[in-house]
Amino acid sequence: MSPGPGALAAPVSAAGASGEDVAGRLVRDGYVIIAGMMSDAEIRAARADLDRILAATRTGRNAFEGFSTRRVYALFAKTRTFDRAATHPLLLDVLDRVLRHYQLSAPVGIQIGPGEAAQILHRDDAIYPLPQPHPTVVVNTMWPLDEFTADNGATRFVPGSHEWAPGRTPAAGDPVLSATMSPGSAMLYLGSLWHGGGANHTGRPRLGVILEYAAAWLRPQENHCLAVPRAVVRQLPGRLQELLGYGIYPPFLGYVDGRHPRRVLSAPE
Repeated sequence: MSPGPGALAAPVSAAGASGEDVAGRLVRDGYVIIAGMMSDAEIRAARADLDRILAATRTGRNAFEGFSTRRVYALFAKTRTFDRAATHPLLLDVLDRVLRHYQLSAPVGIQIGPGEAAQILHRDDAIYPLPQPHPTVVVNTMWPLDEFTADNGATRFVPGSHEWAPGRTPAAGDPVLSATMSPGSAMLYLGSLWHGGGANHTGRPRLGVILEYAAAWLRPQENHCLAVPRAVVRQLPGRLQELLGYGIYPPFLGYVDGRHPRRVLSAPE
């Protein structure tokens, strides 16, 4: 049963969830929250490493990025603490069912600072000039590293908006929910779901990471082949290499000099 328009769906447990069930919920409701996707040790390591990076990261350049928000771009060039999350078996199972062939599009660490205003509601798939309606081409994931609350900037979204008719935009009467969740969880949501970062009314920053995936035949938001040095990519697991652009959309979209792009990683500089 789907949650009501004013109720956040209860999270499912990663330990007992199947890819089929999670994918079904995602397509039906536009989002799903999964508990137990990261261990306490992984959360501590990720938070510590991102704190190191954020110390040298400037706040946003515009209202969309957030003037009191710090964003860590080129995430996989700067930290190894999300390699496992990006290739979590349950997540990949869901993506296999919803997107089939896909790649990372926009992996970003996001620290919403005190006093930050709510981000404008938007759809992640709106950046692609595709006629509506269209099949799902983007699935985003949000990984909290702090407790996400309605007061500190938890992701806001309009339930059911992934099923809206083309051209409809959020209005004052539409319900907006906050994705309140704990570290270790992950929220998966369709690129067609209207959402945005929440306002932070507390005195502490709130930290999370988004790992956005897009259909492999689309250009990703971030050019990973330039953002992540090849020497770094060579040390990564093969599946993560593929997700960063060293893969093929069947039968041969993305080849390099007539060969599979992974051959580039074994070639001399």
